[in-house]
Amino acid sequence: MTQLLPAGLSANAVVAASSANLGPGFDSLGLALSLYDEISVETTTSGLVVEVEGEGAGQVPLGEEHLVVRAIQRGLTACDAAVPGMVVRCRNAIPHSRGLGSSAAAAVGGLAVVNGLVAQANIPMLTDHQLIQISSEFEGHSDNAAASVLGGGVVSWIEADIQPLSFAAVPLRLHPDIKLFPAIPEVRSSTAETRILLPGQVSHADARFNVSRTALLVVALTERPDLLMTATQDVLHQPQRASAMPASAEFMRLLRSHGIAAVLSGAGPAVIALTTRSELPTEAHEYAAAHGFTVGAMAVGDPVRWGSGVGLRR
Repeated sequence: MTQLLPAGLSANAVVAASSANLGPGFDSLGLALSLYDEISVETTTSGLVVEVEGEGAGQVPLGEEHLVVRAIQRGLTACDAAVPGMVVRCRNAIPHSRGLGSSAAAAVGGLAVVNGLVAQANIPMLTDHQLIQISSEFEGHSDNAAASVLGGGVVSWIEADIQPLSFAAVPLRLHPDIKLFPAIPEVRSSTAETRILLPGQVSHADARFNVSRTALLVVALTERPDLLMTATQDVLHQPQRASAMPASAEFMRLLRSHGIAAVLSGAGPAVIALTTRSELPTEAHEYAAAHGFTVGAMAVGDPVRWGSGVGLRR
């Protein structure tokens, strides 16, 4: 039976941004980044209030259709729980529509905050597997969601290509010498809009090329960062998306010409550089300034955290 949670409970969650694909690992490789959204919920006697500050403020819906709210409701249902009303507060730092997993983070954060609520009523919490499964259902692939759940690097896959889809992921421990430099543009892009640029079929030669590079990328990320340049080569999605984001494509070309493994972050237009160098070349910073990119070093993101009141745990 569904258990109605009382008014007066509070919970919060912190969830990381993510970069997916990393070149050849289309819809299968992901990496959490140290850029975080914060979500808090208070249960009330009735109604719904949604407050958003930071990224998306004044632009996203403030009702039942808000993605965090939808995730909370989905998580409560999965826990056989319900609330009479709630106030949802979102403090967003992850840029929207840049290829940094903001939608996946919203879904993961909404589900994680449910754990903080149901724990106070002695209701079993959602497992990591459930967090990955349910959050991935919102987008149909689990690379971003799994990275936000588990933190660090991930390999994700669909276990059964039948409805409902079954998602799974395992973590990757990144080599400590690898440094991350996301470059976030002012312009936005829609994953749905750029995905239609991709062909419905690819050649065996192109498929073989990407399979080899994806396998090599797992080795490069974990053991052999000297292989990152070769391992991040891709022929299945980045060349096809280049016309929709020419500044990002040129920035990638510039970085790679300096021996730095640069790829689109997800569907773009953000670019992420993976390198063992401590700084990007001067030319990269000059290009970024001239074309509206904000570039800075980031660490690998932590797993999603949740808790009751002000405390956070895993």
